[in-house]
Amino acid sequence: MSSKKIFLARIQGFCSGVATAIEIVELALKKYGTPLYVYHEIVHNTFVVDAFRKRGVIFIENIADAPEGSRIVFSAHGISPAVIKEADDRNLNYIDATCPLVKKVHREAVRFSKQGRHVMLIGHKGHEEIVGTSGYVRPELLHYIQNTDDIRNLNLSKDTPAAYVTQTTLSADDAMQLIRELKHKFPDIQGPDKDDICYATQSRQDAVKELADCCDAIIICGSPNSSNSNRLRETGEHAGIPSYIIDHADELNLNWIRDQQTIGISSGASVPEYIVNDLIERIRLSFPGTLVETIGQTHEPKIFPLPEI
Repeated sequence: MSSKKIFLARIQGFCSGVATAIEIVELALKKYGTPLYVYHEIVHNTFVVDAFRKRGVIFIENIADAPEGSRIVFSAHGISPAVIKEADDRNLNYIDATCPLVKKVHREAVRFSKQGRHVMLIGHKGHEEIVGTSGYVRPELLHYIQNTDDIRNLNLSKDTPAAYVTQTTLSADDAMQLIRELKHKFPDIQGPDKDDICYATQSRQDAVKELADCCDAIIICGSPNSSNSNRLRETGEHAGIPSYIIDHADELNLNWIRDQQTIGISSGASVPEYIVNDLIERIRLSFPGTLVETIGQTHEPKIFPLPEI
């Protein structure tokens, strides 16, 4: 088989929020041992979660599944005040691993809600982050915005006091389109001082656009339930390049790249670097002589400050 040229996106490995959340679980295991409960997957990556399960961490979807008085970690995606209250009612010892950038969105939601503004929550309804953020908005002021139809169907006058916040892992381009439509519908709508799309999501999407300029196909490493990983695949697809998402190297269909000469590889913000390395190795074994080149350089902060554990 003919050799390929792999172009590796300039950003790989965990973002700061993911690295911090994983470090919190590591420290809790070291200090307290098991049983240790985690509310939802700590981050959306199959291998990270499975590795913790093998070490005795118990992932739950309902706070009631944690025995009273037990120790629990809240995932990086954030939780609502109702979950905190339920944890207090059950006397749980909890550690909050919510990404600081998600907490920023929570503060914005509280501020706009206190102002009596109708809050347009832009994101994927049902995603853990959106579920958590929605809890910081007064129910009568909350509106979910997933697409342009949701905006058209809002039965509110143009002078309604309104504001918007967004899920941090959205496609930046898609979010901006929805924000433009909201601004057209509500000329005085308020938004956050700085965009809610996190720097790690934005920079990874920008890196995939760079890959699209020089690649015949793009492979994204990321788990199926990872929002930011799926947005990376969509970014490549929107640029007109065949783009695929795989959880691990064995999922690569060699027919995707057999007739392609240049292959771009990127990964979601919760993907361990060894997943990318395994993919590169599989391509090299299948197509001997394949070369790898990284496009550009980007340095991200290594870790956010840790909470008291």
